[in-house]
Amino acid sequence: MHTPPLPLTRDLVLVGGGHTHALLLRKWGMNSLPGVRVTVINPGPTAPYSGMLPGYVAGHYDRSELDIDLVKLARFAGTRVILSAVDGIDTDRQEVHVHGRPPVGFDVASVNVGITSDMPAMPGFAEHAVPAKPLGPFAARWAAYLDGNGPASVVVIGGGVAGVELVMAMAHALKARDRTAQIALIDSASALTATKPKSAATIRRAMRDLGVEVIENAVISRIVPDHVELQDGRSIPASFVTGAAGARPYDWIENTGLDLQEGFIRVNSYLQSSDPVVFAAGDCAHLTDNPRPKAGVYAVREAPVLFDNLRAALGAGRMRKYDPQKDYLKLISLGGKSALGERFGTSFSGPMMWTWKNHIDQTFMNRFRDLPQMKTPALPREGATGLEEALGEKPMCGGCGAKVGRDALQIALKSQPAPTRTDITPLPGDDAALLQTGGVQQVITTDHLRAFTNDPALMARIAAVHALGDIWAMGAAPQAATATIILPRMSAALQSRTMTEIMSVAGDVMRDAGAEIVGGHSSMGDEMTIGFTQTGLCETAPITLAGGQPGDRLILTKPIGSGILMAAEMAGLADGAWIAAAYQQMTQPQGAAARILGQAHAMTDVTGFGLAGHLQGICEASKCGALLDLDAVEVMNGALELTNQGVRSTIFADNRAIAPDLPIEGKTALLFDPQTAGGLLAAVAPEIANTLLGDLKNAGFPATIIGELTDTPGLRLQN
Repeated sequence: MHTPPLPLTRDLVLVGGGHTHALLLRKWGMNSLPGVRVTVINPGPTAPYSGMLPGYVAGHYDRSELDIDLVKLARFAGTRVILSAVDGIDTDRQEVHVHGRPPVGFDVASVNVGITSDMPAMPGFAEHAVPAKPLGPFAARWAAYLDGNGPASVVVIGGGVAGVELVMAMAHALKARDRTAQIALIDSASALTATKPKSAATIRRAMRDLGVEVIENAVISRIVPDHVELQDGRSIPASFVTGAAGARPYDWIENTGLDLQEGFIRVNSYLQSSDPVVFAAGDCAHLTDNPRPKAGVYAVREAPVLFDNLRAALGAGRMRKYDPQKDYLKLISLGGKSALGERFGTSFSGPMMWTWKNHIDQTFMNRFRDLPQMKTPALPREGATGLEEALGEKPMCGGCGAKVGRDALQIALKSQPAPTRTDITPLPGDDAALLQTGGVQQVITTDHLRAFTNDPALMARIAAVHALGDIWAMGAAPQAATATIILPRMSAALQSRTMTEIMSVAGDVMRDAGAEIVGGHSSMGDEMTIGFTQTGLCETAPITLAGGQPGDRLILTKPIGSGILMAAEMAGLADGAWIAAAYQQMTQPQGAAARILGQAHAMTDVTGFGLAGHLQGICEASKCGALLDLDAVEVMNGALELTNQGVRSTIFADNRAIAPDLPIEGKTALLFDPQTAGGLLAAVAPEIANTLLGDLKNAGFPATIIGELTDTPGLRLQN
């Protein structure tokens, strides 16, 4: 008996990818609560671990070692991840407002966004300095500065633990590069007030040994390109200025209606805010029963308590109190591979302390680097012949990776009788049909995608762009669309939220393309599928597959590799940054590119049959061959690394059979990779190819000329 997936009934939304939420997602992956749809919202695909920042600045770690990959973590936890900034929370409507997309509804929410910096408010800071957080911009600026030549002059603003760790790390890194440097730490009060006198003395001695000038009780009047001006008239040389002071809560928290303490969310001992369905943890929260300083160690200890309490709020178990420890081991980097440890008023310093700190940091990060491998459910002991072969060795891909092979489709279509209606014009292999309606040329097509992301809004955007590709590829103007949507089983409330997200985004995409959604059909099934049937209008003869001519240059408007990236993401093998970049490529509409390529002799969109398969379609219909310049074919970030590891989409073998004479080693294998919402492939006259390419690039399309059509049948690669 077939057991369908359990229905979804409650929405848990995690705002921010801080340390507490990251640990919670890991626990959720190993012990999820049936019926709950979990969403994590974060501005980027990774969340940096601040504890290793000084080590990175000093040169002890690579940049990638600092990042928790939230995309991988979300896949492991079976949750959706939304990569965008939060604008606010409407507690009355129980919605999270997210930049650039519809609101996200919740039944229970948790906030773990950390803190931001007041530094940009300082005169000249925004123009001539960079805050230490967020980590991404700071890391890029520091790496570029460190790679420079000549004398260096650095100022770090803020004399707390974060500031002194940062300034010592910078001093060590510059010293290791043999660069002459003037380095200063500036604080408006006294530095190191959060440490005991013995520890402070050790840290000051370490800064002195590294050549750091400590300037205390000094107020900065402004920052200019080459120095920092103090109110007492002093001028401190500085070609690189950063700040580790002025920490404050995010502005949007003020408008949530929650009870706040100096802008931080007040929470009780259960980590609940004044709204019992909104929780908060980490530096953005204020523990009203047991106030504690802002420190990562508390965020880590909060994770198991928050996990249990969120489950209780969602209907399972009982809440428990969070009792923060009164003291904890402070480990402070001293620049080189040396650190100071302080607890209960006692401190020790030296290389052994750095070894211990590194062990703690690496142990924490390994929780996310080495996610447990969940066992695949065993097959029944008995089954029909061919069951294992049909199932395959990996999960079925989503998007165009889930297509039926081209041979099966063509055999089925060839069994259909030729059209007898005079208002239907048969076309040679195109995905759309040409209709004559009252003297107007109209094209009609349909397309749908099996979801490869748990985010309905993102999937709707990709599916809409993908479906429009057939209209654009024929040089037609999108006119009308109907939607076909299958949702996984869920409660009425979640159905409403999900359909609102899908239709809001799909409507925006279609309207921007010049079309309107005029209706549709919806149903429930085991998984989400989104598709559209569309019409378009042709003012001139449609561009088909059959018009290509030998000598035509081949222009491709997008890089390839989305199929392998989505397959790798499903298997937990792809870096989150690669997936985020792939999503950006897939959501780029091609309407403007189609208008630029309106003079093309032949055109198609590159989708499920891969670049080789769709190019072969042009060659067959146009009765010619093609010579491909493999070096000119752009690929998405990470695609080449993954194909060299042997990752393949489930339809790869079928696509490979379309052009069996081509090799399948390295980059060539990506020619058979199924694309979702891929670019346009156009055959254009050689004399206008470079002009069109320039116009495409000026319009923001990563287009390239990838080869030419020839009078020799088949696909070949340039030597």
